[in-house]
Amino acid sequence: MKFRFWGVRGSIPSPGPRTVRYGGNTTCIEVGTDNGTLIILDAGTGIFALAQHLLTRLPVHANIFITHSHWDHIHGLPFFTPLFIVSSKVRLHGALDPVTGNGIEHVLGVQLQNSYFPVSEAQMDATIDYRTLDIGTPIEVGDAVVDNVVMNHPVTNLGYRISCNGKSVFFTGDHEPFYNEHPEADPRHAPFQAHIEERGRAVDQAMAGVDALIVDCSYSHAEYPAKQGWGHGTFDAAIAMAIRVGAKALYCTHHEPTRSDDELEAVFADVMARHAPLPAGLNVVLAYEGLEVTLA
Repeated sequence: MKFRFWGVRGSIPSPGPRTVRYGGNTTCIEVGTDNGTLIILDAGTGIFALAQHLLTRLPVHANIFITHSHWDHIHGLPFFTPLFIVSSKVRLHGALDPVTGNGIEHVLGVQLQNSYFPVSEAQMDATIDYRTLDIGTPIEVGDAVVDNVVMNHPVTNLGYRISCNGKSVFFTGDHEPFYNEHPEADPRHAPFQAHIEERGRAVDQAMAGVDALIVDCSYSHAEYPAKQGWGHGTFDAAIAMAIRVGAKALYCTHHEPTRSDDELEAVFADVMARHAPLPAGLNVVLAYEGLEVTLA
């Protein structure tokens, strides 16, 4: 099994000379299983470059798993060129929206309203299928199994674990470390603490022993207090998570869009220095567009 990063920025695309080394596209990760099944994690602007690459290997049969419906994780979807090719088969997977009761098909339906996009789904030639996922229920996709767990974000965000022939990769999507929003004197503190501890155990269990852990590392430790509640993680929390669950490698992604490549490397160097030495066997990598990893 192998995976490749096509977009590593968070929140908004940030192309330009300041981001040329790591890339300015938003989240998209291509996963190829051992038998060649194509799984795509999120559909940020990085999916457009992936689509152009896939045109060299038609027909395209793609399984797209959406972590959540915030724009930076879906706004490349209407530009996924195989949607316009008759031989393509695209299956879109995602969570039920508990607020509206809508399934994953609602995401593309909203995007393709005439107010936002000039081409309707009826004008797309591919065979498009929708699968609204049951929380915590694994599904088979080709020779892989894809499991999910609810992460911590202002909307339902599914983290996905893809397992294939003894190898595994887990992607958090957007995730903020669990914290208790009630002071200790508040009667709501204890039950809420029990709730978040239960959720934390479920997340850790879903990640346990993973070969590659891909994590939202938007903020530095110093930046986080001003961003608490926004639904994003830190480098420090990601390293602690990787150690806790016994991950073999950690890939830091969802880079803050205002951060230049030089600034990103400086933040990363500071984090790595503070956490040195890492446990034996744990590799920590700053993800960049074009990085391809083979799990052998």
